[in-house]
Amino acid sequence: MARTLGIGKQDFEKVRKEGAFYVDKTKFIREWWESEDDVTLIARPRRFGKTLNMNMLEKFFSVQYAGRKDLFQGLTIWDDEKYRILQGTYPVISLSFANVKERSYAATVHRINQILTNLYSANRFLMHDGNLDDKERRFFDSVDVDMDETTATMAVHQLSGYLSRYYGKKVIILLDEYDTPMQEAYVNGYWDELVSFTRSIFNASFKTNPYLERAIMTGITRVSKESIFSDLNNLEVVTATSEKYADCFGFREEEVFAALDEYGLSSKKQEVKKWYDGFTFGRQNDIYNPWSILNYLDRRQIGTYWANSSSNSLAGKLIREGSRNVKECFEYLLQGKSIIVEIDEQIVYDQLDEDESAIWSLLLASGYLKVKNVNTYATDFGEWRQEYELELTNFEVGAMFRLMIRKWFGRSAGGYNDFIKALLNDDVKGMNVYMNKVAMATFSYFDTGKSPSEEAPERFYHGFVLGLMVELADRYVLTSNRESGFGRYDVMMEPRRPEDVGIIMEFKVQDKAEEKELFDTANAALKQIKEKKYETVLMEKGISSEKIRCYGFAFCGKQVLIGKG
Repeated sequence: MARTLGIGKQDFEKVRKEGAFYVDKTKFIREWWESEDDVTLIARPRRFGKTLNMNMLEKFFSVQYAGRKDLFQGLTIWDDEKYRILQGTYPVISLSFANVKERSYAATVHRINQILTNLYSANRFLMHDGNLDDKERRFFDSVDVDMDETTATMAVHQLSGYLSRYYGKKVIILLDEYDTPMQEAYVNGYWDELVSFTRSIFNASFKTNPYLERAIMTGITRVSKESIFSDLNNLEVVTATSEKYADCFGFREEEVFAALDEYGLSSKKQEVKKWYDGFTFGRQNDIYNPWSILNYLDRRQIGTYWANSSSNSLAGKLIREGSRNVKECFEYLLQGKSIIVEIDEQIVYDQLDEDESAIWSLLLASGYLKVKNVNTYATDFGEWRQEYELELTNFEVGAMFRLMIRKWFGRSAGGYNDFIKALLNDDVKGMNVYMNKVAMATFSYFDTGKSPSEEAPERFYHGFVLGLMVELADRYVLTSNRESGFGRYDVMMEPRRPEDVGIIMEFKVQDKAEEKELFDTANAALKQIKEKKYETVLMEKGISSEKIRCYGFAFCGKQVLIGKG
């Protein structure tokens, strides 16, 4: 009989006691312990079992769970007598920043103070049995939701000392989802304030803490060392490209296929592989996201479970407001192609608006992209560089991005859909009416507000092209001219069906020094199509000139005029 699935369970004890579905990841305990690293940072995408693994570590090492062999019997770690003896022998401080998602710096500090206060409340016995002196008792009592930042930054450090003295052993510290406040700080504009506070907490807890045995932090991203880890030279960082713990988070293919057998879904293996396979950690390929697999086993139907399980707003914002190059790269990715970029796996949040490599780093760390290949080479100046070949992780991620792009035009859904219909029907008057409605409703949506305003038209129509690609993917192969300069963007739509026409579009921003009216700009765009003989590409593919339509799009602010040649 198949086990109960228990979707969303993150308490290791509860999973084991209830006999819920569980893939044995206890070898992670051995691998981490035998690495002997002082402080480990493990970056994995969301819903990859980070919280469950951290809870497993707590239940294994904590003195509060001494003698709980029932939790580990039958699992890999219990086969080794050394680890049976080790279980339940260390004081453990376990905390999570997963729910620190506040809109202001003050609210974030208050929320972290609540977490630290709860931690002290759970160890209140130390006030009576911990041999604390008067000064230590005063500090213990000062830890509350209204404590000052200095007290908050020292709270974990001080508690480490109290527990170490009580148990006669140094402590293990587990911090789950350490970077959630960082992401919220970037999105809500208080990054610089939070960096200083966080750096102080981490320095006191993990660097200058003589009571620390070992520590693990987990998160989605590797936040740059210069921002919050500048003092931690004892930090071992494990990212998506690292070999360490490659199969300790997520399900391997053999584990997924065994689960499909258990739940009577053996015939669905290739369908599940097509949708959910593709995550790569180190050299370990064929890693699946647990959340998608568990939901598939429960509902027995394909769906975008992982991709829609949490907010993708940051990824959407970076792509939507990104430059022409960012959007062009996404055209390639949505077509199933790969892109080659230089990236640094350290995420510098305050550079996301200016540094495109930071965008690709974030999308890689978040699981939306995977590494297909890495090329290391020396420059003419003797520097070593790494180029990453990246592609969309799997079919599910591609489906998520297509839905995201459709939602970009959600505020003008009627106008956008009507424009598509008018385009296919060669209704130029309707195209003009509906395109202006779309531009009025969504133009500013594509602008970062942090770049020169003249870039807004370019950001808009590059997003518009992505929208065309998604909406018409079943009827057209859409390509764009990568060599066009600023303000021009040639779009070619090659029909997949013989009954459809080929379409060429040229976008042009009005140059008022040369073009008095938008009509002149639209004609200039059509003239460019003719002079550069763009239709030749389609004709070489067997499409007659009679079945090729040409449109010139002229932009002036949010006003658009479309002409036909």
